Amino acid sequence: MPRGTFGWALTALALGAMSGAMAQQPDPFELPKPRVLTVQTKDNIRVAYDVKDDEWDAGIGKALYYVRGLLQSYEAQGVPPRNLKISIVVHGKPAYWLLNESAYQNYRNDPFAFNPNEKIVQDLVDLGVSVEICGSTMRSRGWTAADIHPAVIVVRDAYTRLIDLQQQGYGYIRF
Repeated sequence: MPRGTFGWALTALALGAMSGAMAQQPDPFELPKPRVLTVQTKDNIRVAYDVKDDEWDAGIGKALYYVRGLLQSYEAQGVPPRNLKISIVVHGKPAYWLLNESAYQNYRNDPFAFNPNEKIVQDLVDLGVSVEICGSTMRSRGWTAADIHPAVIVVRDAYTRLIDLQQQGYGYIRF
């Protein structure tokens, strides 16, 4: 063998062995595939939303927006809306979300104001969601049942309703 050929042959042999070993090793820069868990319970799902923050998302009350998203997420996992029992209990600052058109205009002191939550409230009710307003909040603001969106249910007070829902096995989500 010419001088240096043996060294090159050993280097080539070593590189070949290394590339074979590297092919067997996982790529340290490859990201692992995430495990995606789906819901196990697909019937009689109970959720109570405690809504007392006046936060908005996508032009409507944030909690209403997220309830719609929850329904869509369950549906994507094979759970139809009829298998869910959702109660949205609204009290305090965001209670005006549930006013009908004329009461909303009075609340805003603007005869041209419209309540952007009216449609989503009706859509949620049509999907079987119970949208509820605290009677104590209504009394403190001087509102009557005639001021509230017709699909909304008045509960005596938010806290006893939320406790009752939890006693019935509803999962609690705070907004």
